[in-house]
Amino acid sequence: MAERERRLTPPRGGVFVPRVQVLSAEDVQRALVRIAHEIVERNRGLEDLVLIGLQTGGVPLAQRMGRSLEEIEGTTVPVGMLDVAFYRDDIGIRPVLPEAVTDIPGDLAGALVVLVDDVLFTGRTVRAALNALADYGRARAVQLAVMVDRGHRELPIRPDYVGKNMPTRIDEQVDVSLDGVVLGDVVPR
Repeated sequence: MAERERRLTPPRGGVFVPRVQVLSAEDVQRALVRIAHEIVERNRGLEDLVLIGLQTGGVPLAQRMGRSLEEIEGTTVPVGMLDVAFYRDDIGIRPVLPEAVTDIPGDLAGALVVLVDDVLFTGRTVRAALNALADYGRARAVQLAVMVDRGHRELPIRPDYVGKNMPTRIDEQVDVSLDGVVLGDVVPR
């Protein structure tokens, strides 16, 4: 969970207490390279492909994946970022955190968009991202890449590319970064 969400999500001001490292930095890098190869294979290249990292945890993953795709295919892939705070359907339940940047590289009309996020949990962030993307043009197709799929879906959303399937308890937290994936708890200060 990104630091700004951890800071403002109940318990307010909670502290993430790691219990176990599930993936190392090298494991995360390997998963990103594998997902990049899967994207190339599934789409038969990178024509009209745009990577969009969801703020905040998906952005560094999308940027690293973009570099991997460039190494694999020798083509630069546009990488953008999307903040979905105002598109969420749970605004009254969790805090709105509108401080992240949205930067979409051009009109998405006709593009093949790969949304990249760190953790897929209930599916509500992805639903919000799909609504937000519509403001930037009608994409030809939207695919979803996540580093961790932890289950507990509340909406019928399934990723196309997964770094690690990791069933969790509902009260556990998953922290994803380029330094690794850690499972733990958020406890009050």
